[in-house]
Parts: sequence; C-alpha cells; structure tokens
Amino acid sequence: MLIDADDVADIARGAAILGAGGGGDPYLGRLLAENAIERHGPVTLVGLADVPDDALVVPVGIMGAPTVIVEKPPAGHEFGHALAGIESALGRPVTHIACLEAGGLNSMTPLITAATAGLPLIDADGMGRAFPELQMVLPTLDGIPASPMAMADEKGNRVVLETVDNPWSERLARSATVDMGCSACIALYPMSGVQARTGLVPETLTLAGRLGRLVTECRAEHRDAAAAIAEEMGGRVLFTGKVVDVARRTEGGFAKGTARLVGFDSSEMLLKFQNEHLVAESDGHVLASVPDLVAVLDADTGEPVTTEAMRYGFRVVVLGLPCHHRWRTPEGLALVGPGYFGYDHEYVPIAPHGKG
Repeated sequence: MLIDADDVADIARGAAILGAGGGGDPYLGRLLAENAIERHGPVTLVGLADVPDDALVVPVGIMGAPTVIVEKPPAGHEFGHALAGIESALGRPVTHIACLEAGGLNSMTPLITAATAGLPLIDADGMGRAFPELQMVLPTLDGIPASPMAMADEKGNRVVLETVDNPWSERLARSATVDMGCSACIALYPMSGVQARTGLVPETLTLAGRLGRLVTECRAEHRDAAAAIAEEMGGRVLFTGKVVDVARRTEGGFAKGTARLVGFDSSEMLLKFQNEHLVAESDGHVLASVPDLVAVLDADTGEPVTTEAMRYGFRVVVLGLPCHHRWRTPEGLALVGPGYFGYDHEYVPIAPHGKG
C-alpha cells in the first residue's frame, strides 16, 4: 500500500483522536508530511507480518512540550541526522521506520522520515495512543531497550544515548530536550522484525485513516462524529459542554495543566493533562483515566482538540476510548496507570456504549 499526499489529512486527524490530546499539532504535522511526500514520493506502508525477521526497525518521533513544538517545528533534516546516529551506533543500516506513538504530529513524523529516507513504514506504533514519557511503550514491557537512542535538533546538534534502562533514557533525553529548546527529533527502540511483531500495536495508521475518514463522512452527512467514533472504538461519550477555563504551563519539557468544562445541563468536568489528557472527572467522580484514552473533539466539526490548542469558549465533546489490552495488565498499569502519575484512584476500565 502507498500513502500519498491525499491520504495524509485523514491519517493526521484520526491519529490526533488516538493521541488523547497529545502527540503534537496534527495540522502542522500534516503540512510537513504532505511536503515531504510531494518532494520525495509516496510512502510504502507494510504490515507487521511482511517485515523480515532480521529487519532493523526504528521508531521515530518528536520529544518535548507540544506548546513549544507549535512555535518551533522541525526544519526537516533532523530525522535523517538521528537515523544516522542509530546506524553509526549499531554498525548497520536501518531497514524500516515505525511510529513511536499514535498522536497528531507524531503520527506524521514517521511519514516524513520514511519519505525523505526512502524506507518503508510499518503500519503499527509503540503505544496504540500517545503517552508523555518515552519508556511508556509496549517494547518496554517486552524488555526491549530504548537505547541506543539518537536525538537531533534544528541547529545540527546530535546526542546518542546508551542507558542502563528505559526510565534512564527518558530522564537523560528529557534533560537534553530542554537544552535543545524543549523539542527534539528522536530515533530509538531499534528492534528486529521478530521483536516488532510483539512489541508494536498493529494497523495503527490504517485505523487512524479510517477514523479520520469517518469524521469527514459524518461532517458531510450531518451525523454525530463523536458518537460514530465512540461506536467504532468501543468507547462512549463522557461529556458535552463548553471550556470555561484552562490553566496550562510548560514544566520540565512537558505541557501540564487542567481544563474546566461546564455542560449544557450545568454539570462540570475537570480534565487533567500532561501533554495528553490523563484524567476526566465529573462532580468529583473519575469517569476515565490513563491508560484509557480521553479524547476531546470539537462539538460542531468533530475535529480533535489537542491539549495545547484547548481554549476558553470551545464547545467540545469528551470521549472515553479503551486502550490496547496490554496496558490493562498489572505490568501495563504499573508503567502507565493512574498511580504512576500520582493519582490515588484505581483504574476503572471504560465500558463500551455506557455499559457497566
């Protein structure tokens, strides 16, 4: 399958829904990916089953605060520079590009990299959504190391990390990212085709394209896009209302804060985020939390609303969508559950269509 410039908009829109408010600005990512494909040609998308066992698969993405990335997008050469760092460290060429996380901009960075490098892109990602820290991927559950990890910025700086474990990769890379201006292009988790088949979530980009097209179709047919997305994903609509306050700050390379919503029935919701929406509370009760997806859509258009774009006065619909099943295991919850982020409530899985 080939991905050309006409496919990019739907993939970016759908991935921004999967990104749970994080992963960067989908519109910015779309422009960069369309430009790369127009300059270098379509990207070949391959399924996990078609990746050779001895392939060298490298996921890519952008690390940093989404609020900063909007103002300081990549110049275009950074991913090639990062890939060269991985190849130098391992002494062999990269054969396949993968998506680190399903997020708006970060679903586009693999397209940009694959187009410019002339390499195939795998229809998969490391999370099935977006998370704020780089050890929060399924490869960590499989014992796959994040390093050697390469980081590159728009000035030409490159850092290659060799770390003792994945949390240390996050810690050291986050410090370097802050020094690089709170955003850096990264290539990490080099793995074989065998490892990729268990360590990546399959068909992520296909799903993103399907969700994006569903929003487009609902808008054309005057249907409820939020309800359609909830049904497609086995989730449910949690809240409909207006944004009345957003408190946002950039701290330690993250965009952190809260958003307060008032429903059209006078109920209230509080969203707590760290790059991604982590918790949705209403009247003191947790309706959804990590690792499930808390996605926010524009109530009129169905377009996903990222945490950095959230503004006073927005009319939105909040969805709760189930995460990949491996995040619901004890090991998954230890890595990405509410307790990791300092919340004292238990994880309550999203029940589909209002059940449970």
